[in-house]
Amino acid sequence: LTEVGERYTEHSSRELLRWQDRLVLVDNAYGLRFFNLADPLQQVVEVMPQLRSIHRSKLTRRSSLYRTEPVGNSNQDDFINAMVELHTDLEPVDLLLELQAIEHACYRRRDSGDKWGPRTMDLDIILFGNRRQHDSHLILPHAEMQNRRFVLMPLLEIAGDVYIPGLGSLSWLLEHAPQMRIERLPDPPGLDSI
Repeated sequence: LTEVGERYTEHSSRELLRWQDRLVLVDNAYGLRFFNLADPLQQVVEVMPQLRSIHRSKLTRRSSLYRTEPVGNSNQDDFINAMVELHTDLEPVDLLLELQAIEHACYRRRDSGDKWGPRTMDLDIILFGNRRQHDSHLILPHAEMQNRRFVLMPLLEIAGDVYIPGLGSLSWLLEHAPQMRIERLPDPPGLDSI
C-alpha cells in the first residue's frame, strides 16, 4: 500500500476508499443469480432491490440476463442467469449469510435433492477480489466457474478480462469452457439498470 498525496493505491483487486477520515478496504464481490421455477424473470426483478439493500455494500453493476440449458439434470426447464458486482467491506462468509437471508426471504425452493435440480433462486459468491478460500462454508473462486459458460459470459460482460486466482484470465477460461446453449435476453419490464 502506498500513499501518493491524497490518493492511495494497492496492487490487488481491492479498492481503497477514503471515507470520513478513515480508510475502508472494499472488495469487488461477484455473485450469480439463477432461477428456473416460479416465473424466473420476475424473480430476478424482485431480488434486485434486496441485493441493493445489503448493508456495508453497494451494488455497482449487473450483467444482462442469459437463458441457458440446465447442467447435470437435463430433464428440467432452462435457467435464467446473471451476474452482479458488489463493492463490500463484509467478509466473504458474512456476505454469504446476507445472500442466504435473501434466499430465505424469497422462499427459495428446490424441487428435489438433486444438486443441479430445479430451484426458484440460487445466490452464490463466484469471486471475492483475489481471495482464495476453501472451507466447509465457502469455496473461492467458485469451484465450478471454469466449467460454466453461464458464469463466465456474464462475468466478462461486467468485469472485463479479469484474472481469476488459481485459474487464469477470464477470456482464456471462456475460450476453453465446455460449450452449451446460452442466449442473451432483453431486460424484462421492471428490471432497473444500475
